[in-house]
Amino acid sequence: MRAIALSTLKAFWNDHPEHRDAERPTLAWYRDVAQADWATPAGVKRQFGNASILRDGRVVFNIGGNKYRIVVWINFPFRVVYVRFIGTHAQYDVIDAQTI
Repeated sequence: MRAIALSTLKAFWNDHPEHRDAERPTLAWYRDVAQADWATPAGVKRQFGNASILRDGRVVFNIGGNKYRIVVWINFPFRVVYVRFIGTHAQYDVIDAQTI
């Protein structure tokens, strides 16, 4: 899978020192995604059992011991993962993961 964009993830912990602890688990998630080859949401669930599959290719991942969430949109035919959001659970609670 091609994940877009690593810069969004880096900005999260670089621009917010209180989220520095997100760097390692986020990079680990990014590496796992880059090595994946998901053709369907079921493939995502096989690799990340705690991922939440939403409508229209949206997926929510819990990372960092469930401290942070990453929302992505996956274009399965082209094997591209677009990062739409990264934040704490509190930040996630105020967004609409389906439309962000």
